[in-house]
Amino acid sequence: MSPQNLSLSDSLHIAILASMLSLIIYWLIRDRHRVTNLSGKHVFITGCDTGLGNSLAKWLDKRGFCVIAACATEKGGQELQSCSSLSLKTVNLNLADSNSIARAMVFVTEETAGKGLFGLVSNAEGTAPVAPTDWLRIEDFHAVLDVSLLGLIEITLKLLPLLKKAEGRVVNLINAKGLMAFVGGGYSLSKWGMEAFSDTLRIEMQHFGVKVSIVEHGFFKAGLINSDVIEKYLLRLWNRLTPEIRDSYGEKYFVEYIKAQRSSVKRLCDTDISKVIKCTEHALTSKYPRTRYRVGWDAKFFWLFLSYAPSCLSDMLLSMMFPAPAATGRSVPGVQFNI
Repeated sequence: MSPQNLSLSDSLHIAILASMLSLIIYWLIRDRHRVTNLSGKHVFITGCDTGLGNSLAKWLDKRGFCVIAACATEKGGQELQSCSSLSLKTVNLNLADSNSIARAMVFVTEETAGKGLFGLVSNAEGTAPVAPTDWLRIEDFHAVLDVSLLGLIEITLKLLPLLKKAEGRVVNLINAKGLMAFVGGGYSLSKWGMEAFSDTLRIEMQHFGVKVSIVEHGFFKAGLINSDVIEKYLLRLWNRLTPEIRDSYGEKYFVEYIKAQRSSVKRLCDTDISKVIKCTEHALTSKYPRTRYRVGWDAKFFWLFLSYAPSCLSDMLLSMMFPAPAATGRSVPGVQFNI
């Protein structure tokens, strides 16, 4: 068909397709631009004793960053330093303690020596597992929120002047369960809270050249609590319940609930934690970091789908993952299905 024979509608379609293709090519080229000369740039990472934070600190250390790794225990800090370069520094940090946060801030200020802080990576996994809401007390919520929400917010606020000075980056690592809450406890609340905090911080800090990204990751083996720890925690909660609440759930519910939690996490779990590390590195080194990175198949498809699905559908799917309390009269426990 010659250009003269093209209709107005055809020309419009071609123009739209060409514009879309141009935008995609522009985005791909823009996404590849990196910050040069990482030497001397300081990155502060929380939760580095084990798991994701530990692996990330080692990776960024090898990439040439001056890593300041916050560990909850002296043993964790010593073990990390023993397998890292001399430029990696560790500091003890208890996110539930304002005095500990203040001491860590002084340490970071001294280490950066007036240059400011290039990166803050907030990571707080490994907190108490979830449980039915009426099994919990307010102190159970505080135990999680004081660390995984309020503690991370406080350390961010303390370090903002250093981040603004260096026109740095904030990267918040958030489990994708923040997209969809389906069981009780402070875990999902903390993730929802960090999502909201990150969004407001990103909008406000862009005026100061500070970029804020969220890495929404699924379940990874390196970040999981040992199943024995989870079961001991749930057993402690079960044993402290009043007879009335315990009878309303039934002994069979408790057994099936543990099985369901273990099974669902295992099915959603990914073994390749490097996916999270590479996205975090991109958020730190890209000239134009993305607002959100979704890592892991469950984060990209399962939790994201549930967060957009009608509530009646998401409620039905999630209720199938866990058993029904004895008081409901349902004789069959929650249906176990392959995700």
